[in-house]
Amino acid sequence: MFGLGTWELLVILVVALLIFGKRLPEVMRGLGRSMNEFKRGMQDVGDAVTAEERPKS
Repeated sequence: MFGLGTWELLVILVVALLIFGKRLPEVMRGLGRSMNEFKRGMQDVGDAVTAEERPKS
């Protein structure tokens, strides 16, 4: 995954736990919501581009 090994992921997890502590679930939930909103926005842009490319009859 992203060229990271097991030890690298473990170190990242430990650092995240040290930094965010009990707020980690809250932070991850917010990150997930942000990613979903970004995906929806990108899909809307793609739909708009596709609509513009269609020939108008």
